[in-house]
Amino acid sequence: MSGDILVSALANAPATPLPHFWSRVVGAGRANEGLRADWQRQLREAHEACGFEYVRFHGLFHDDMFVYTEREDGTAVHNFQYVDALFDFLLDLGVRPFVEFGFSPRALARETSTVFWWGAHGAPPVDLGKWAALIDGITRHWTTRYGIEEVRRWYFEVWNEANLWGFFHGTRSEYFELYKVTAGAVKNVDERLRVGGPATSNFVPDERFGGESEDVSRRIVAGRDDIDDLEWRPVWLEAFLEFCAAEGLPVDFVSTHPYPTDWALDEHGQGEKLTRGKDATPVDLALLRDLIAKSPYPDAEIHLTEWSSSSSPRDHTHDTLPAATYVTRSVLHSLGTVDSLAYWTFTDVFEEGGAGDELFHGGFGMITLPGIPKPAFHAYRMLHALGDELIERGEDHVVTRSAATGRITALVHHYPEEEPKSVPASFDGRAVAEATQAKGRPRRLTLEIGGLAAGAPFRVEVLDSAHGDAIGAWRALGSPAAPTREQLAHLDRLARATGIRTVAAGADGVLRLDTAVSPWSLVLIEQLG
Repeated sequence: MSGDILVSALANAPATPLPHFWSRVVGAGRANEGLRADWQRQLREAHEACGFEYVRFHGLFHDDMFVYTEREDGTAVHNFQYVDALFDFLLDLGVRPFVEFGFSPRALARETSTVFWWGAHGAPPVDLGKWAALIDGITRHWTTRYGIEEVRRWYFEVWNEANLWGFFHGTRSEYFELYKVTAGAVKNVDERLRVGGPATSNFVPDERFGGESEDVSRRIVAGRDDIDDLEWRPVWLEAFLEFCAAEGLPVDFVSTHPYPTDWALDEHGQGEKLTRGKDATPVDLALLRDLIAKSPYPDAEIHLTEWSSSSSPRDHTHDTLPAATYVTRSVLHSLGTVDSLAYWTFTDVFEEGGAGDELFHGGFGMITLPGIPKPAFHAYRMLHALGDELIERGEDHVVTRSAATGRITALVHHYPEEEPKSVPASFDGRAVAEATQAKGRPRRLTLEIGGLAAGAPFRVEVLDSAHGDAIGAWRALGSPAAPTREQLAHLDRLARATGIRTVAAGADGVLRLDTAVSPWSLVLIEQLG
């Protein structure tokens, strides 16, 4: 076996607060999908099991939500009935909206159907006055319907990845002006409502986004060996904060999308689509914290409103066990840096590129279209089980305590040293994903937690290739292209069947665990009673 995983802690040791920033926000595709019964069932499960507090999605103002139309004389018609149906469901469930204002309604869009199968209108509104009236109208509607104290707990983000041409057929200055108008309209309703941006795409190591629009000639094409030697920085963020400070604009939070890759939505056919090192996300989040602390808005919250191992809805890595271990390692190595890191997305009910053509198609979701949980779902469920006090942490583990109950929970992950990258993407089939999961050797976990009551009971739960791996169970069935209802029920049972056993502290009040841990495994040790 490779090097041991050594965990040693005292249950009554001093602790520091452990905010669950990873479960603050989760992503979804577009607003209209949220009216579907399967989407709603899956969000209910994700909320109950993983603790997600907010959900963010595109398309709030898209045609299929019927929010904005115009009569023949140009008079604006605001219709919030579809939005009400969605937001009523969310709030009844106990999940709040992380509102993304966008994209333009057709009647206001300078250009139409610029991106996605569903034809998002990624272009600035032709009339900022009518846009401001829409923002004012819907925000006042929400405060009337749900009460100002409730809406003050929401977040209002202006647009999505306006630096990418498909999402915004405009310039950086036009986005900044859109932010100015939108933030003003929100704050005109109530100064305590929270607004932010610029919601830009993943970090870059060059000046391609240094001007008014992307300049491909300034793009550095990273190589496999030097990709992590480059200086990766967030897009537009510093210019955005400088603009807002100069204009006296509010920035209650900053947002960006730290995917750990050298590519985003539009790559112009260039590059190899490489993945950065496994520490890319912790490094990026620490950099963001430092940038904001030194900015004109040092108290602004930091919300990473999209994040995953890659920004592709057809990356087979998303379906696999390494995705779960990547999530866990990245989160636990990023403690104390940001206010939220939103996994993109909780469900494969997701139609940016149309529907997936098979059950496991590499979709973003941590739950498949029929509702089968993938390993990433278990990762968030296990992270949610952690306490709110941090006792001890290491390269491959944390030990926590609940302030309310005093119970101890530890989480161990085995991210094999043979994979130095942030789970390489697997596009043209599953070959890369399968090769990644085949890497690594078992390790010995030696755990001792003292200061417990004699005989204190614990549950040990394991997620590995033999327990809770949905796609592994699907392969064992022969990879059916169109599973029957019986097969789906069988897969669902196996996908939920993580390995579980109970152990107990000794008479000396010490819990001892000595076990082999296979590559890419997660091990949750949770005190019972």
